[in-house]
Amino acid sequence: MRVTPTAIPDVLLIEPTKHGDRRGFFSEVFRVDALERFGIAGPWLQDNHSFSAEVGTVRGLHFQVHPRPQGKLMRVTRGAILDVAVDLRQGSPTFGQHVAVELSAERWNQLWVPVGFAHGFCTLTPDVEVLYKVTGYYDAACDRGLRWDDPALGIAWPVSREAAQLSAKDLALPSLADLPVCFTYGA
Repeated sequence: MRVTPTAIPDVLLIEPTKHGDRRGFFSEVFRVDALERFGIAGPWLQDNHSFSAEVGTVRGLHFQVHPRPQGKLMRVTRGAILDVAVDLRQGSPTFGQHVAVELSAERWNQLWVPVGFAHGFCTLTPDVEVLYKVTGYYDAACDRGLRWDDPALGIAWPVSREAAQLSAKDLALPSLADLPVCFTYGA
């Protein structure tokens, strides 16, 4: 397993090793002790599975606040996405900045999005399946979001506003300037 820091060092790109032959392949995609060596720690409480039929489906940008914040370990098992993490940690040197990484079944890569980040993705292919582990249970009372196309974020989404497929909930999310302080750097 190879783990590489991104432009925001707390967000990590993970590339599990694949061992293959004529029959197919084997890969350890999740191993607690290996992840802990890179500072990625649980507890791992919930697995989520997302399916998106259309190219240009945007999910996010989502996060949960205390007392149930979530770190997310993202991977794609079918298709490809542009996966985005936005730093919401007040006082962080990268506050308001983002990382955007293409995750795909073909690349077999994963992204660690720690607590303190908004997260979202856009599908690049049809019929995308995303599996992810989280470090906190889903809690509707702690569920928050950030406007996916906030110009202040400068995210180069691969879909226009007009063509993007979003939920009504995601269309109504606030901009970064309108968010209260949700996380504090170093806390």
